[in-house]
Amino acid sequence: MDIRTPVFCGIVPPHILDRLARSGERALSDAARRTLQADAAHRTGRRLTTVLGAAARPARADAQGPRRTLYDAENGTVLPGAKVRGEGDEPVPDAAVNRAYAGLGATFELLRTAYGRDSVDGEGLPLDATVHYDEKYGNAFWNGEQMVFGDGDGEIFLDFTVAVDVIAHELAHGLTQYTANLSYFGQPGALNESVSDVIGSLVKQHSLGQTADEADWLIGAGLLAPRVGGVALRSLKAPGTAYDDDVLGKDPQPATMADYVRTGRDNGGVHINSGIPNRAFYVLATRLGGRAWERAGQIWFDVLTGGDLRVDADFASFARLTAAAARDRFGAGEELEAVLKAWSQVGVETAG
Repeated sequence: MDIRTPVFCGIVPPHILDRLARSGERALSDAARRTLQADAAHRTGRRLTTVLGAAARPARADAQGPRRTLYDAENGTVLPGAKVRGEGDEPVPDAAVNRAYAGLGATFELLRTAYGRDSVDGEGLPLDATVHYDEKYGNAFWNGEQMVFGDGDGEIFLDFTVAVDVIAHELAHGLTQYTANLSYFGQPGALNESVSDVIGSLVKQHSLGQTADEADWLIGAGLLAPRVGGVALRSLKAPGTAYDDDVLGKDPQPATMADYVRTGRDNGGVHINSGIPNRAFYVLATRLGGRAWERAGQIWFDVLTGGDLRVDADFASFARLTAAAARDRFGAGEELEAVLKAWSQVGVETAG
């Protein structure tokens, strides 16, 4: 059994929280420091079993729906908290519970209907989530076993259940955990983050019935409070343009390899350089047109689950695998040509 130290995959990058922690506004800095301290504890305080080498659980005998359980931490930090809604239960007065319940279901539905996958592990893994975690906690995360959502500080971040793509993004870290298990540093870590952004955007598009041209391609639209100069945490369409704010600073994501950021922070820039493969996916999806989950998403999903993606994959090796996946599934047609052009446009080589 392969035991590894788990990574902490929060939706809000540490560079944003670091900047907020240095803010001259006491309310903002206190909330950000509290979030950073909690996140640090999650990074160092857990160990979990990855799926690589772990004994397989028996698959469900027949196709079923999701198995969701929602808990309330009541602004404490003990997980999972008090159970407040189970699968099939009627909505409750707490909107955060109902939004999380719906978001988990939307993610499960995309995986099942578009890709024939039974939950994130392919074997019907129950989907558990906790809302109202800690006080003014400014993040949401997958901890290897369940989803966790903070309420935000109300000044910069609103409740982290408000955006279905945020819920799907974090749950997609579970999908990566149970498939390629990409390491969380440098380019493989940026791919890990990018895959979650792609799945997050696809879940939103699928739930809204949008085509690639109709989608906003934003991650976290609606999460930022009205005072913030920005529209979201990230943009797959135009990395580097999601926000430009006196407190948050400017979105640092590059769109091409020409602006690749070399840094030791943020696990080697995993939330920053993910803009490059994000942009490649957007270019591919809009070039192909139609519903992005059907062809562009299928190619990405084939790579993630195909068994050839190494845990330490860089952008170039991922790009080559997407080209191979496009050829295997669709032949040497427009899909393959579109994949090659998408990666070329962001400066990632597919030859070699």
